[in-house]
Amino acid sequence: MAEGRLLIHNATVCMFGAANQVIADGAVLVEDGLLAAVGQGAELQGRFPDAPREDAGGKLLLPGNICAHTHFYGAFARGLYIPGPPPKDFPEILRRLWWTLDRALDDDGVLFSALVCLVDAIRHGTTTLFDHHASPNEIDGSLDIIAGAVEAAGLRACLCYEVTDRNGPEGALAGIAENARFIKNARARQSPLIAGTFGLHASLSLSDETLGRCLAEAQALGEVGFHIHAAEGPADQEDSLAKYGLRTIDRLRSRGILGPRSIVAHVTAIDAWEMAALRKSGAWVTHQPRSNMNNAVGTADVPAMLRGGMPVLLGNDGFSNDMFVEMHTAYLLHKAWRADPRVATGNQIIDMAYRHNAQLAGQFFAAPLGQISPGAAADLILLDYCPTTPLTADNLPWHIIFGISGSHVTHTMVAGRWLMKERKLLTLDEAAITAQSRQVARATWERFWALSA
Repeated sequence: MAEGRLLIHNATVCMFGAANQVIADGAVLVEDGLLAAVGQGAELQGRFPDAPREDAGGKLLLPGNICAHTHFYGAFARGLYIPGPPPKDFPEILRRLWWTLDRALDDDGVLFSALVCLVDAIRHGTTTLFDHHASPNEIDGSLDIIAGAVEAAGLRACLCYEVTDRNGPEGALAGIAENARFIKNARARQSPLIAGTFGLHASLSLSDETLGRCLAEAQALGEVGFHIHAAEGPADQEDSLAKYGLRTIDRLRSRGILGPRSIVAHVTAIDAWEMAALRKSGAWVTHQPRSNMNNAVGTADVPAMLRGGMPVLLGNDGFSNDMFVEMHTAYLLHKAWRADPRVATGNQIIDMAYRHNAQLAGQFFAAPLGQISPGAAADLILLDYCPTTPLTADNLPWHIIFGISGSHVTHTMVAGRWLMKERKLLTLDEAAITAQSRQVARATWERFWALSA
């Protein structure tokens, strides 16, 4: 998997540790998939004169981005026509788009929706992704299909299958079995690129009986958390109150779903007590600003969560894997929502995207991710961003937010292996995948429209 030794020099090395650092004319030594040394270019070239070299040409060198919550299976929604009037709220969006599209997927749909997202990730410098999958008519083995695509691409991913009651008892049991099977197999294989967790859809589509079964299965597996959507708009909250007399987070806490290995996506409709419960549980909260705006489900109170010391994460919920755009959006959204330019500072956004996302990844992958330091995984990106103002450790966040985008990424490396060089993909045939994807998407759309009739 990892490839030998390589000294990448003549780079502006940007690091996000306890404090931001920028090393002009810096270098990193990659050895057996890890970073063996980081420092000034001249010093490292003197220490390792025999190491093969890669001249970065003055480009920025950053750690590969991490996406804390995404959906590969949604790739074929791009350009998809939904019959009838526009969905009026989030429950209609679920029923008429996502819960119809996922039922339209077959094995080819699972594979190529993943592949096109992986191409997108490599191109835009996102090297680790936490995917949340659903394909109700192709459950058994679906995570293996995605894992195979991830390994072929050379990226890292933590995968799960979405358990839900919306497809009946057999569908719920099949989803539980797929999570358990995949987690066991991933542990046995010990691939440095693949991890597993236990997927749940949301409180509004899960009965207490099904939640109990999921909890029992997870406890039997040991050291397993959950990856779930929660309080994504008022509908989840209203459903939980009507059926159980509890707000969403309170219900999930009382049913044993929250904990330090659980990932909770969105939480746009919670109160102060639920926020306190999330904080106390140690669960990881992921923020997806583009998706929340698109679905009109409200805005998560990220400034308050950060003020309380919660390590809020950044995901994309299936939007493009250009995580720089997600950073830009998060930075702007909260200022507009609060009508206060002081909230969601550049440093806080960088904390979410790099430090916090890296902490989550550390729960699932052996080598430290999302950082440039000796012993960390050699998951790196080079960017041809040429700043027109000085770039320093102090102003690095604002260069990222106002200057850098995924289009600047020229090279992507994972575990010491180049996946893209000079914008040419090395592990995946992008043209062939794109051509085949159009055919598979067309067939998926035909099934979608038939299910929508």
